[in-house]
Parts: sequence; C-alpha cells; structure tokens
Amino acid sequence: MRALWDLFLGMARVGVLGYGGGPSSIPLVKIEAVDNFGWLSADEFVEVLALGNALPGPIATKMAAFIGYRVAGIPGATAGLLGMVLPSVIAMLVLYRAFLAFRHHPAVGGMLQAIRPVVIVLLALLIWDLLPRGLNWTALAIGGVSLALIKLAGVHPALVVAGALVFGALALR
Repeated sequence: MRALWDLFLGMARVGVLGYGGGPSSIPLVKIEAVDNFGWLSADEFVEVLALGNALPGPIATKMAAFIGYRVAGIPGATAGLLGMVLPSVIAMLVLYRAFLAFRHHPAVGGMLQAIRPVVIVLLALLIWDLLPRGLNWTALAIGGVSLALIKLAGVHPALVVAGALVFGALALR
C-alpha cells in the first residue's frame, strides 16, 4: 500500500508542477523516479523515455503508467496514472476559472512570461543529464538526420520517429 501511495504522490507532484505539458514534465519524472524513489536507474529512465516517445499519446502519462506498473503491477500503473492526471485536472479546472476572472490583469501576464524560461531551463538540464548516456557517432548521425528531416525537409516528427524505429530494428541490432 505504501508503494501505491508513493507512486500517486510522486506522480502527483509531477502532474501539478509540470507546467507546459509532457516535455516539461520529463525532468520532474526523472527526479521522482530516479533520484527521489529509485524506481528506475538513470539508464532505465532513458529507455523508458525513448519508448514513451515512440508511442502515441502524452509522454508523461505513459511514463507514469509504465513506472507504476514496474513498481506494483496494474494497481501501480493505476496509482501512477491517477497521480499524474487527477490533481492537475482538478487544479486546471480551478485555475481556469481564476484565469477567466483575472486574464486581463498585468500580474497574470507577468506570471506567464516568467515561467517560460524556467521550463526551458528544466528541459536543458534534462538534456545535460541524458546527453552523456546517448552520445556516440551513431546517435549524433541519427540526431542530425532527424533534425534535417524535421526542420529542413518539413517531415512530420511522427514519421521521423517511425523511421528511426525501423532503422534501429534493421540496422542497429
């Protein structure tokens, strides 16, 4: 029962504090799953992150469900998923009402402007932590091709992800 509560609480912190959606939540998931509770090693976290990115749907909820399942089976997946979603849904409904009431107030605009750099820093720190684990010539080449396909050729990121999966299955066994 303690593990279920820890899963709920850890993922609830991510769900409530992960301003900006899934990608900005990933560093917080790492802090909870690797640093605070030790549910995953850093290398396992990278694998879960890669798998979560390869599947459709919101990454943070997939990661919460996977981590919960790993820790405590189906009840753990349920606790992790509810922890990730429930508090933020409740907070979203409450905050949306407040936002509607005060959306033209300068302080609200200032708050939104101030939080953006924090999210960027969290993402940069995640990259900084994960880069040494995934840095090799093959990874750099795949990353470069992916960047060119998405930014220069205008290929949809989902197609690039699917192509990388096929490439990995065929060429990187």
